[in-house]
Amino acid sequence: MQKNISKEEYSRLVTLAGRAAIAAASLLILVKLFAWFATGSSSILAALTDSLMDVTTSIINLFAIKIALQPADDDHRFGHGKAESLAGLAQAAFISGSSVLLMLNGISSLINGNQITASNLGVGVMIFSVVVTIALVSFQTYIVKKTGSMAIKADSLHYRTDVFLNGAVLVALVLAGIGWYWADGLFAIIVSFYILYGAWEIGVQSINALMDKQLPKSDHELILKTAYKVEGVRGAHDLRTRQSGNTKFIQLHLELDDDQSLFEAHNKADILEVELKKHFPHADVLIHLDPLSVVEAENIKFNDTNKLDSSVKDDG
Repeated sequence: MQKNISKEEYSRLVTLAGRAAIAAASLLILVKLFAWFATGSSSILAALTDSLMDVTTSIINLFAIKIALQPADDDHRFGHGKAESLAGLAQAAFISGSSVLLMLNGISSLINGNQITASNLGVGVMIFSVVVTIALVSFQTYIVKKTGSMAIKADSLHYRTDVFLNGAVLVALVLAGIGWYWADGLFAIIVSFYILYGAWEIGVQSINALMDKQLPKSDHELILKTAYKVEGVRGAHDLRTRQSGNTKFIQLHLELDDDQSLFEAHNKADILEVELKKHFPHADVLIHLDPLSVVEAENIKFNDTNKLDSSVKDDG
C-alpha cells in the first residue's frame, strides 16, 4: 500500500526506478547481442528484441514520468498526467512492429533450419538475464510499495513477465542443444505472439486513459461508502471519476440538510476530501454541495454507476 510521502520524495523514487530499468535493460542488450552473434539462436534474438523494446519502453516511460510530474500550469490546468498514456500508444506501435519482424525471423528459422553453436554460452547468458531481471523487479516492487506509482507498477509487471520469457528461451536453448533445433524457431514465434499481446494491452490501457474511462466499480463503491460515513451526509450522486497519470480525479455531489450554515457544509466536504485522499493519495477531489430539499424536489434518480446499493449501505 502506498505510503504518504512528499511529492519531492515521490519524484526522486520513481525517477530512480526508471533509470534503474534503463540501466538493467541496456546491460542485457549488450550480453544478449554478444550471445546472438556467437550462437545464431532465433530464441536469443527474440530475447534481444524484447530487451530492445524494454529499454525503449523504459526510456519513453522515464520521459513521460518527468512530464507527468510537472505541476499544472496556465495551459494545462489538469496537469500533464496524460503524457504517460501518449507514451503508451507510442510504445504499443513500436512493440507491434518489432514483434512482427521477430515472428518472420522465427518462421524462417523453423522452415529453413537453424543449427545453434556455442549453446552453453547462450544458456549462461539467459541465466544471467533471469538473475538481473529478478533483481530489477524486486527493486521496482519496493518503489511501488513506497510510491504507488502506476507507471512503475506497469513497468515492473512487464519485467516480471520477462523473467518467464527468458526462462522460456533458456528451455529452447537446452532443447536445441540436444538436437531439437526446431525448438529455437518455434519459441521465437511463441515469444513474438506474447510480445504482440503485451502491445495490445498497453494500447488498450492507454486509449482508456485518454478517453477518460471511469475508475473501477470497486473504487466507486469505496468512494460512496466513505461519503456516507461522514456525519450529516444524507446522500451522494453524480459521481464522476477518471485517471490521468498518477492522479485520480473524483467529482461528486453531496446531499446535506438545509438548515446548516455554509461553513458547516463546507467543513463536511473538507472532511470527506481528507478521507478520500487516505484511500486515493494525490487524488484531485471536487465536491458540490446540494441542499436535501432541492434534491428531493428535482426527484434525482441515481443510475447504476452512481447509486449506492443496499449492500454497500449495510457495509458502511
